[in-house]
Amino acid sequence: MNIDVRAVHFDLSEANRAYLDKKLERIAYAKDLIVDLLFSFTKEKQFKCECTVNFRWGTSAHVQETDFDLPAGMDRMMDTLEHKITKEKSKVQDKK
Repeated sequence: MNIDVRAVHFDLSEANRAYLDKKLERIAYAKDLIVDLLFSFTKEKQFKCECTVNFRWGTSAHVQETDFDLPAGMDRMMDTLEHKITKEKSKVQDKK
């Protein structure tokens, strides 16, 4: 699983990167299903947290959240991301 993290218009601190790594442990069960996790954090008036997930069977999912607080935005984004991964995993298992 390749993980790419980009910060636009600000520098992502080590504490925020460690927080993201801690949140990624929640989806560790799906690491064999995911090829790429592409994160993009943009700061304008609010923080815009985006993630694109590329699954090994060719589909991809995109999740986006905005918040004034970066860790809160990461939390909401990871909740949505975990839900999408679980849904996609169950779709593939139902086809078998």
